[in-house]
Amino acid sequence: MHKALIVAAMALTLAGCETARQDRVAGGALIGGGSGALIGGLATRSAGGAVAGGLIGAAAGAIIADSTYPGRCYYITRSGNRRYTRC
Repeated sequence: MHKALIVAAMALTLAGCETARQDRVAGGALIGGGSGALIGGLATRSAGGAVAGGLIGAAAGAIIADSTYPGRCYYITRSGNRRYTRC
């Protein structure tokens, strides 16, 4: 129990060092993981299904959140580069 409290305190301390992008990715992973665990658990009626759904949901949530860029639109230049601009 003591080790878990130390790990939790260290995680909260390091959480303040994140950028906005990392915050979006972490939030997406949390939302995706929770949703995936709920759906996986209800669909399979087992803990294994909930764990698998949570892992898949967390990965998908993090990937989707990482690909977003709020308030910005992008266009592709002739050279194939992606350029961002305000929407």
